[in-house]
Amino acid sequence: MPRENVGQQATVEHYVSKFGTRTAADRAASPEWLEDIRKKAIGRFEEAGFPSSRDERWRFTNFSQLATRTFALGNGNTERDSLEQAVNTKLGWRSDVRLVFIDGRFSHELSSLDDLPNGVVVGSLAEVMNNNTAALHSHLASIADIADSPFTALNTAFFSEGGILLVPDGVWVESPIQFLYLTSDGRGESVTHPRNLVAVGENAQATIAECYLGKGNGCTWTNSVTECVLANAAHLTAHRVQVEGANAFHTATTQCRQGRDSTIRFTTVDFGSALSRHDLNFQLNGTGASCSIHGLSHLRDKQHADNQTNIVHSTPNCTSVERFNGIYDDKSHGVFTGRVLVEPGAQQTDAIQSSRNLLLSDTARVDVQPQLEIFADDVKCTHGATVGPIDDDALFYLRSKGITADDARTMLTYGFAAEIVDTIGTESLRDHLEALLRSRLNAAKRDSEGDL
Repeated sequence: MPRENVGQQATVEHYVSKFGTRTAADRAASPEWLEDIRKKAIGRFEEAGFPSSRDERWRFTNFSQLATRTFALGNGNTERDSLEQAVNTKLGWRSDVRLVFIDGRFSHELSSLDDLPNGVVVGSLAEVMNNNTAALHSHLASIADIADSPFTALNTAFFSEGGILLVPDGVWVESPIQFLYLTSDGRGESVTHPRNLVAVGENAQATIAECYLGKGNGCTWTNSVTECVLANAAHLTAHRVQVEGANAFHTATTQCRQGRDSTIRFTTVDFGSALSRHDLNFQLNGTGASCSIHGLSHLRDKQHADNQTNIVHSTPNCTSVERFNGIYDDKSHGVFTGRVLVEPGAQQTDAIQSSRNLLLSDTARVDVQPQLEIFADDVKCTHGATVGPIDDDALFYLRSKGITADDARTMLTYGFAAEIVDTIGTESLRDHLEALLRSRLNAAKRDSEGDL
């Protein structure tokens, strides 16, 4: 990816320099095998630089604001009261088992790790690296490809913290496990690099919820990577919620590798940040594996969200379903690119892809690119995309029942979003997201009424 200007080159050199001047304690915190990976990662980032709009995969998202700023590492000093207030305002949901990170630092005081089955490892990645590196060697930084994304490379070079969940064979974890990341403002332009690792053993089961919240409207950057490794017949339910500040940047990679007869149900919801980019990569490596991915973006003002999915069917008899709904108001901009690759020999693949997009204003826009690449002849693959305003017939029907135009639009918009929110199996989280969605839609309706 070619560099676009001198300012971006200087920013790249800033991060390369920061890597080279890490303290001895920072370097000692990584086992030797991981330190080798970090060096390769920063070299890859130095070579690639920030994504360019001339690269097809990145052409709809302009990263120049990121590429010309030099963000400092967050220092994790937010107080408990500030956290509780942010959680109640932004999300209002907490799990009985949760890991809390404030500006990238793990908080023992605010975390809760009780009542877990024997053998399950849940905790701070930094602490597990210090005490149990053998359990990490085969999984950590094993599937998130530093060559695929410069943001993944930058995370790999700098991550020091994150959430870890290791579930042994045959163990079912009943309670959802929450990875909660709070980014505060007031400390200038800061960046955090959360790194999450989830490994679910054979015939094991778990549920996780990644929650990224922003306190205030400072200019911050969250650059996260989550690796999920599912053994044969493993089952994982994963939720991801992003409600960061109005001036925040959010880049993320979710990388999943699945064994035979494994299943993953993944739901991602984007409500926050000025600019977000999320790459979701799923590798179905075992016969009978299946994945189900649902996404929702609700954007307003000048927000921008870019979701890129890449599902690779490598073996026969695998299924994938992905449905992404986007709601775009004011001058917001949504991007969805969905790629399904069926490799040679992956016969009897069943893949469904759908992207539905609702434009609530004449100045909102969305770019949609569904892609199928099929190299097997016994498959069933479909894709579809729609873009348009609220359906006039549905609006007329509600108006005929005495419902005001604004209330009718809010009801129809809510129903469109609820198609995705309703797929969340964790009832308490689903209820809170529904309440947050209603609040956002009602706020938009009040703003609209104020413009009359």
